[in-house]
Amino acid sequence: DQIRNALAPDGATGGEWRSYNKSLSGQRYSLLGQINTNNVDSLAEVCKTRLADQGSFQAGLLVIDGVMYATTATDTVALNPVNCEIIWRHRYDREEPSPLSVNRGVAYYGGRLFRGSDDGRVYALDARTGTELWTNIVGEAALGEMVSGAPLAWNGIVIVGTAVSEFGVRGRVIAYDAMSGRELWNFDTVPRPGEPGSETWRNTVWNDAGGGGGGTWSHFALDPSSGELFIPVGNPIPDFVPAERLGDNLYTNCVLVLDVYTGELKWWYQLAPNDGLDHDLAAAPMLYRNSQGVQMVAAGGKDGYLHIIDRKTRKLIAKTAVTTVDEPVPVPTPEGLDVCPGVAGGVEWNGPAFDPKLNRIFIGSLDYCSRFIAEPGTKPDPGGPNYGGSWTGIDTPKGWLYALDADTGKVAWRFHAGNGVLGGTTATAGGIVMSGDNDGKFFVFNSASGEILKTVDTGGSLSGGVITYNIGGKQYIAVTSGNHSRTLFGASGRPSVIIMALPDSVLAAEAASNEFDSVKGRELYFGYCGSCHGAEGDSWAGVDLKGLKQKMDFDSLVEFIKNPRSPMPKTFATPPNAVEEQSIREIASFIMQWR
Repeated sequence: DQIRNALAPDGATGGEWRSYNKSLSGQRYSLLGQINTNNVDSLAEVCKTRLADQGSFQAGLLVIDGVMYATTATDTVALNPVNCEIIWRHRYDREEPSPLSVNRGVAYYGGRLFRGSDDGRVYALDARTGTELWTNIVGEAALGEMVSGAPLAWNGIVIVGTAVSEFGVRGRVIAYDAMSGRELWNFDTVPRPGEPGSETWRNTVWNDAGGGGGGTWSHFALDPSSGELFIPVGNPIPDFVPAERLGDNLYTNCVLVLDVYTGELKWWYQLAPNDGLDHDLAAAPMLYRNSQGVQMVAAGGKDGYLHIIDRKTRKLIAKTAVTTVDEPVPVPTPEGLDVCPGVAGGVEWNGPAFDPKLNRIFIGSLDYCSRFIAEPGTKPDPGGPNYGGSWTGIDTPKGWLYALDADTGKVAWRFHAGNGVLGGTTATAGGIVMSGDNDGKFFVFNSASGEILKTVDTGGSLSGGVITYNIGGKQYIAVTSGNHSRTLFGASGRPSVIIMALPDSVLAAEAASNEFDSVKGRELYFGYCGSCHGAEGDSWAGVDLKGLKQKMDFDSLVEFIKNPRSPMPKTFATPPNAVEEQSIREIASFIMQWR
C-alpha cells in the first residue's frame, strides 16, 4: 500500500531525503505535513553551522538513516540533522587546480556516498566514517574537465557526467559499479564524425577536435520500471556563432534518454537546436503522471521555458515561458545584441517540483538578460574558453517562481523575486511550496494560491538544497545558505546549513488538538484496516504499522488514508465529508499510539 511506498528506500513520500531531488523521478515532493499553511508562520531556526569561509555552495542536501550529508567543492560533511553537529568531514586534495570550483552533492547507495570533483575524479566514501573507498579518473583536469553534478546511484550503478562545455570538452555520461568503481559503460553526448547524430554537425571541426561541448552538470532522473535514464545535456560550442556548426548539433540541449544498464541510446528531445545563446538544459528533468495518468517529462532550460513532453509519443505537449524571453530567438552579431534570457538567466541547475494533489508544477528561474557579441572565425582551444565571442549582463537580475498546470502548462500563479530564484524548489502535502533567492531570502508559499506565508532572511545566497525530512516524529526544513558563483548577484554570505522546525510549544498545542476518542478510533481501525494490518498493526497482509510515528507525522498519515495508492483500497470519498474527515483522524490517532 501507500505506506509501504512511503517507507521504501526511494519512496517519494518517505520522511527522508535520499537523493538530490528526493526521488529518482525528481519530483521534489514530500508527504510530510506537520509544517503546513496553518502554522508555517511559526517556523523557527533550530541551528546553523558554517561549512566554509567562502566559495561556491550549490549542493543538494541528503538525510538518510538519521544523518545529513552536504558538500562543498572539496569537502564532504556528515551532520546531525537535528542539531547541526558535524559527525565527520572528508577533505579531497585536488591533483590539479580548478578554474571553476563547484560541487552539487553526493549520491547514496549501500552504505556508501559517491561524488565528483572539480579536477575530473569520482570517488566513493564510507557513509558512516567518511573513509575513502575508491577513486576513478573521469576526465582530464588539465583541460578543465570536471564532475560538478551530483551522481545518481541505483541498483549497484553510479551515474556521473562531465563538464564544462566551454573548456572544449566532449560531454560524457559514465556508469560505474558502486562497489568496485569499475567502469560499466560510457556515452558521448556529442557524436564523433561518422557516428549516428554526427550528420547534425556540418562543420566537423567543432565536434571533432573541438569536442563540441554538451556537458552535463547537475543531476539526472531515472524510471526504474523502464530502465530509462534521463540526462540534461548542455550547450554546443562555440557558444555564440551557430553558423560555424550548422545543423541541430545533437545531443546538445537535449533531454537525452539512455538505457541505465547498457548506456544504449533510447530517444531524445531537443529543447534548443543549433543554439547560439548558451541555452543549456542544465537542471535534471522531472518524471510524473498527469491527471489522466499519462507519463510525462518536464524540463526547464536556460532558454527560459518549461517544456512538457509526452514520454510515449515523445512530442511536446506544452512550452511555457517562466522568465522574460525574447521571441523569435535571435542570433548574436559582431556588433552586439541584447537578448533575454542571457547566459546567466533562465532555469539553472535546480529544476521543477511536482505536487500530485494539485497536479501542479513549480519552477524557479533567473530573470537576467545579456548583451552577446559574436566573434566569427574562432578556432577550437582545448582547455580554454570557447565562447566564440563575449557577453555582459544587462541591468539588475531578478527572479521568478512559477506555478503551472501539469497537463497544459498554463500559469496558475507566479511570484517576481528581487533576485534570481536558484534554490531548490520543494512542495509538500502541507499545502506549501518552498524555495529561495540570491538575496538570501527563503520563501514559503501557499501552493494553491501563491500567497507568501513566510520569509526568512538567511544571510547568504540560496543556490542549493531546500529539503524537508522527519526525525523522531518531528518535521524539519534545511537549506543551504551562502554561495559565490557566476549567477551570484546578491548576498553571498558564508556557506552554511540552516535547519528550521516548529517550536515544541506549537507542536504540543497541535498534538492536544489531535487527541481523539481512543475507543472509537480502535473500532474504526478494526472496521477499515484490521483485516489487512492486523489487530496490533503487525502486518497480516499489509505493512507493519508499529513505529510509524517515528517516520511520519500525524498529518502525513491522514493524507495517506485519504489518498492511498494501489494495492491499498480507497475507502473514503474525495474530498471526505465532515463525518469521514473525523473518522480518518480517529483512525490516524489510534495508529499513532503504537511505538
